[in-house]
Amino acid sequence: MERSRVLLVDAAPGALLGRELERLLGHGLAVTLNLRRVADRAGARTDWGGRGGRVDFTDFDPFDEAALLAETVRDGLGHHAVKSRAGVPLRAAFLAGATRPGLAHPLRVIGRAGAGTDHVELAAAARHGVTVTHTPGSNAAAVAEFALAQLLALTRGLRSYDEAAHRGEWLAATAPPKELSELTLGIVGPGRIGLALAGRASALGMEVQAFSRRPAITSAPSAPDLASASGPDPAPASAPGPAPRPNGSLPDLLATSDVVSLHLPLTPETRGLIGRAELTLMRPGAILLNTARGGIVDEQALADALRDPAHPLAAAAVDTFEHEHAAFASPLFGLPNALLTPHVAGMTRTAMATAALRCADHIAALLAGRPEGIPVVTA
Repeated sequence: MERSRVLLVDAAPGALLGRELERLLGHGLAVTLNLRRVADRAGARTDWGGRGGRVDFTDFDPFDEAALLAETVRDGLGHHAVKSRAGVPLRAAFLAGATRPGLAHPLRVIGRAGAGTDHVELAAAARHGVTVTHTPGSNAAAVAEFALAQLLALTRGLRSYDEAAHRGEWLAATAPPKELSELTLGIVGPGRIGLALAGRASALGMEVQAFSRRPAITSAPSAPDLASASGPDPAPASAPGPAPRPNGSLPDLLATSDVVSLHLPLTPETRGLIGRAELTLMRPGAILLNTARGGIVDEQALADALRDPAHPLAAAAVDTFEHEHAAFASPLFGLPNALLTPHVAGMTRTAMATAALRCADHIAALLAGRPEGIPVVTA
């Protein structure tokens, strides 16, 4: 029986690559590895191509839609599944081409090693019979820790002290900051990540409140315990603690929080959720953290607010942007009160291993016709 074919658009980095490949191969899948984002390409070819050709190879820019489609359907064969990690856009044109009649193996499954699926045109996937799976909760602890690091860096002014020290300047504190126990953290979106952050912030003495657009979960459900070819998944750490105090409206949360942290998916309903009007509502001296998705915040409005010394918003930490990767651009560039990072909040070794291995299990289960317990995203 012919094996199902999987295109690994962007593999797990470093030593995690081997674990991901072993997991996919252990499920009996035929793997094509895109080498473009693999650090040691020669080593990968030697390790995985030299063992009786266990893995096929290709090398293309996954953010080039034409190249992605060409490699997916190369020689008219096609791939039953594609797996992505970095949010490679999978739009209607790609989905139509990857499922077109005449392919030996039309696309059936898209796997995302991560929680967000806004890079996939879900309505088009549904039209073409492509199932989209992801790994919700796999990076909850990692993102929560990163948001806490953002919070601490901005509330204690670490970057300004660091920059001054590197210039040989002894920068004295002119306005001693409040301690965390004096601050209120407002979480917009108390899902898995939001709750993980709430537990950590509460443990440090912060008062935590949350606004949810839907009933909030109170604990992070675990992924299904699927059969593994290389051992169990590492489990994300949790941070037990009191549930955040619910706040009935977004305007009220913005007006009563010293720090606001966003933890929402990007949907038509959440796009532009934080704009000029919402930023104006924030408490004087407030800080905004965004480790969710760039499109949730109006970046131009945020930049204008940070440039205005009379605006209540004092600083922001942004890890996700409207335009990322090769298209990276933002009006926030150059602002000293904007802490910018390149979408790395969830990239810890444990989180990435969990996502990669869990995604491999999900893809294998769906291709084998075993959808029970597998998280699937619909339009």
